Parts: sequence; structure tokens; C-alpha cells
Amino acid sequence: MRVVVLGGTGNVGFALTRALADEPQIDEVVGVARRVPDADVRGTTDWRAVDIATDDLVPLLRGADAVVHLAWLIQPGRDLEKLWAVNVDGTDRVLRAVAAAGVGTLVYASSIGAYSPAHDERPVDESFPTHGIATSSYSRQKAYVERLLDTFEAEHRGTRVVRLRPGLIFSRDAAEEQRRFFLGMLVPRALLRPGVLPVFPHLPAVRFQAVHSDDVADAYRRAVLSDVRGAFNVAADPILSTRDVADVLGARPVPVPRLLARWGAAGTWRLRLHPVEPGWVDLGVRSPVMDTTRARTELGWTPAHDARDALRAVLGGIADGTGAPTPTLAPGRRPGEVGTRHGARYSTDPRAEAPDR
Repeated sequence: MRVVVLGGTGNVGFALTRALADEPQIDEVVGVARRVPDADVRGTTDWRAVDIATDDLVPLLRGADAVVHLAWLIQPGRDLEKLWAVNVDGTDRVLRAVAAAGVGTLVYASSIGAYSPAHDERPVDESFPTHGIATSSYSRQKAYVERLLDTFEAEHRGTRVVRLRPGLIFSRDAAEEQRRFFLGMLVPRALLRPGVLPVFPHLPAVRFQAVHSDDVADAYRRAVLSDVRGAFNVAADPILSTRDVADVLGARPVPVPRLLARWGAAGTWRLRLHPVEPGWVDLGVRSPVMDTTRARTELGWTPAHDARDALRAVLGGIADGTGAPTPTLAPGRRPGEVGTRHGARYSTDPRAEAPDR
């Protein structure tokens, strides 16, 4: 069995290439990214330097039994045209190439961010609407790709399509990547060491679901090797809040009204102090709670880490400046971080534009 992993150097992608390499049913794993790892860390994966937004993908995918599409840009967050070109148009190019190459299975990295706003606190299954949250560009793009997949499935019924919709994906290996994507230079690493911050803002309206990167990789592995179709929610227990973040940091949670938090996020965004748009606050407030029963029953998936473990891993990794040996996950140095200039149209540090998966 030949499996191609698009976005193989990212958070989930690197974990998945390692997991697939240990599978006796799989003869070849092809990892795809714009910048491939150094030779000494490539393992048995066949790495290819390919850009899904510009390169011809059909020769790459021809002969593949399954394609796992994880490639996605989070940054540069101010350049919506570039994000759309990679995330939406790039995915459309992947779908066309999958069809042209005759690939039998496509497993796509959707997200909790694709879901429409929640009506209440009741957990939702995979039939809940996926029209996104309008104030988040990430959510809008994830929702748009869901429509592309709907059309693709209707036109190519011979291709098995699986969509995984995970919550926030954390790990120690991905700590530096996620610090660059979401915190930038506004939050020094040292502040995230337990006991350093005396207080931490608590937004009672925000709750989120998290899952460890290795557990998400396991869900993708199971999706590739099974005969399932359709969407699967992927998240670990328990449901988290900003109070849990405060607990991990050893800080006292101080309640902050949602509106004040959003104003603060919008202000730091406008002042170019912060790399992510305020729509991420809206995702935390308005996203539904996902019911993961289908993944647990039909995929046989059980996370090895609970959500608090995943949260501790990423916060500890950020504080320690850890990462993994890929261009996407590698720890950065201060000059490179300054070079990203959150207000710039294009980053001078290519790692700041790496796929999020």
C-alpha cells in the first residue's frame, strides 16, 4: 500500500509519517512539504518537496492507494489572498489531482472550525451544519472546503472520502510552531513556566476541546487502513476552559468579560503586536462541543492522552523552546522571529507560513 501525506512536516503530519512507517500493510510512505527534513531525520519516508498551490500534483499522486491531505496555512494571517490560494484553491487542486490519478482513498484534515455556531452546550455529532463562523477567516475557509468535498464526493463516488474534524491539536513537538502561529513575540516564553504568572485571564464563555498530535495521527492511520467513509469528530476528554490553562500555569484565574477579551484581541491585532485575528476568540466562544462517539466506535479510536496532558505538553514545550526536526516544527532563533514582522504582508521567515498540520 502506498500512502501520500500532504503537509507531512507539520504538527500531525510528522507524527503520522512515523506512525504509518511502522504499519506492515503499508509498503511506502511519501511525505510531501514545501521544505523537506534533513536527510538524517527522514527515516524510511520518501520525502518530496512540492507546493500544492503551484506544482503538478498528478505525477506525485499516481499509484497512491491513499492520500492524506493535511497541508494548510495559518500564517501570514493578514494576507487572506495567500491563505485562500493555498488552503482553498490548493485543496481544489488536490481534489482534481486525486481524481485524475485514480486514487482510491482521500483522508482530509477538516476541523472543529468548520462547524456553524453552537446553539447550546449539548455535544453535536458529525451531522451538525458546517457553514463556519463568519468572523473567522480560518473557519470560513474550512467550511468552504467542506463544500468542495461535498461536490467531489457526489462526482467521484468510487473514491472513499474521510474527513477528520479534530479540536485543538497540541504536543510538545509542535510547541514552537504553535508559539509562532498564535503567540508571536507578544508573550515571552518564560511567562509560560509554572508559577511565573500570578494571574491569568479567565473567559467563562470560552471552552475548547483538545487532543494530542500522536492521538490525531492514530485516528488518521485508522482512517487510512479501514473502509470507513464520511466525517469523524476527534477530541479527548475533558472539555477545557481558560481556567484549565491557569491551573497548568499555576496562576490565579481572573474573570474577563468576553467583549473585553475580544476588544483586546482586536486591539493587539490592529497594532500588529499579535499574529492572529480576533476571530479566534469567536471560535472559542461559539464553536460547538463535539461528540466523538463515531470515531471511538467505528474507527476503534481511543486517545492515549487526555486533553489536559496535551495542554501541559504544548505549554511546557513553549516555555522550554522545544520542537521537532522538521522545517515547520524546528525551534526558531530570535532574529528569525523578529523577521516575521506580524504586520508585514509576507513573512521573511518561511517557517511562519508553514502548514498547521
